[in-house]
Amino acid sequence: MNNNILIAVIAFLCSCGERESNLNTNDIEAIEEMSKDRAVAFNSGDARRISDHFTVEGILMAPGKSVARGKKAVEEYYAGIFREYETVLESYYDEVEVSGGLGFGRGEAKVMLISRQSGDTTYSSSKYLNIVQKQSDGTWKTTHDIWNGNE
Repeated sequence: MNNNILIAVIAFLCSCGERESNLNTNDIEAIEEMSKDRAVAFNSGDARRISDHFTVEGILMAPGKSVARGKKAVEEYYAGIFREYETVLESYYDEVEVSGGLGFGRGEAKVMLISRQSGDTTYSSSKYLNIVQKQSDGTWKTTHDIWNGNE
């Protein structure tokens, strides 16, 4: 093989990996931003905004609760919390991975719930896993959200 052709092939292969890496970095940033917006929505008591970050058939698996299937069920789950509590959430991903049109975020969260009736405050911490899927418009939405307590 001609040296010039070999160099061109190597350069092409290297640039392909670089482009994929840049795409993954952009996707990871988009997933992290989506997660941050969900936290903002939680802290402002906006159940609809949270459910907008789920796919149409998204699944929420909260500890001790029935599985919530679909955006409407996710919205109803959070609306119930917001009717009963003022909420404060601090959350972050420890790890985000992307492979093609699917990805996941693994993280930790601290939640403070203040009862609207009594004023009592409950604190909890948890670890969670979000499975996400890239949509045709380039956004990322949650297909599955599961967590459990750190107690």
